[in-house]
Amino acid sequence: MSNESLIKYLSVTKKELTSVINNLNEKSLLLAADLIEKVVSNNGRVHVTGIGKPGHIATYVASLFSSIGTPTYFLDGTEAVHGSSGQVASGDVVIAISNSGETEELKKTILTLKNNGAHLIGVSGNEASWLSKNTDIFLFAGVKEEGDVLNKPPRNSILAEAIVLQSLSILLQETNQLDLQKYYEWHPGGALGASIKKLGKEEK
Repeated sequence: MSNESLIKYLSVTKKELTSVINNLNEKSLLLAADLIEKVVSNNGRVHVTGIGKPGHIATYVASLFSSIGTPTYFLDGTEAVHGSSGQVASGDVVIAISNSGETEELKKTILTLKNNGAHLIGVSGNEASWLSKNTDIFLFAGVKEEGDVLNKPPRNSILAEAIVLQSLSILLQETNQLDLQKYYEWHPGGALGASIKKLGKEEK
């Protein structure tokens, strides 16, 4: 066993993620944050969906957004056309994640959600994709190399999607004016909660 493949992966990953950060579209991120803020202020809800590995990113993003004051729900990308789209009311916003932007199952979900009056934010590594053309706001999260010899298993593309949506979370957190006290109310458990509680005692 050689470590050459690992060295190559780390080198490619450093290059790709630097490119992702350098190419972040701040205008699109601000538009997405503004849309979410307006929906939530009107008692609407936020949902995140994806198929396959992007679906795992969707569950993480829903949890992250919720933890910073923007209640967000995971929407199963395949179950949506079998009744689960009922969790999305007209006027809600759905963030749809797909590296190719061409996933057939997700297309059906997007069309169903559009017909039901949802606002749509697309996240994809393909700027010319079906997803980019069928969503209200598009966030580019593209890489050229996944970092391995096959260049197929999603590694760097998943990291790119995470970085773009984490960037969006920063804007939402600022909008929500989140402070440590409020964050502790939502996250009292574990080492993280304990560290905030300890910090509060030290400040007193």
